[in-house]
Amino acid sequence: MAEKNRILIADDNEPNRELLEAYLADVDCDVAHSVDGQDTLEKVKSFKPDLILLDVMMPKLSGFEVCQRLKADAASRKVMVLMVTALNEAGDIERAVKAGTDDFLSKPVNKIELLKRVQTMLRVMKLEDENERLRRYIDEMEKRDDDADEEGKGPAGGPGPKRK
Repeated sequence: MAEKNRILIADDNEPNRELLEAYLADVDCDVAHSVDGQDTLEKVKSFKPDLILLDVMMPKLSGFEVCQRLKADAASRKVMVLMVTALNEAGDIERAVKAGTDDFLSKPVNKIELLKRVQTMLRVMKLEDENERLRRYIDEMEKRDDDADEEGKGPAGGPGPKRK
């Protein structure tokens, strides 16, 4: 059975966290909360979320700063980030993109829009993981073929190519 997705809701406003969690009730996932930017970075290490619903305006570190740090760290760069913000100026969206967000959603959040984005982002994450597994498998098979060729055997252990 597949492991449940993990979603971290990062927002300093408790009613916002509760609303987002209620919206996610139909998504088969484990949910954790963080209350500020520093708490979010710590929760990412311990909870290991697949997706973060990240508020931009938070104490200690802004969502922009949190996203930038997550995407700069090899241990967390693959975590999907959906910035959820009341900011909706073009400059804010540009800043979110520069920080590395995978998507953004304006407040007030529409439940259907949130659910579709979450489902899509989780599906993309699974496809990327599968793609990476296939890439590693292909690399492994090519390495085996190369090793067999060096030993004078073909890919299946049969005769290798004729050498002049």
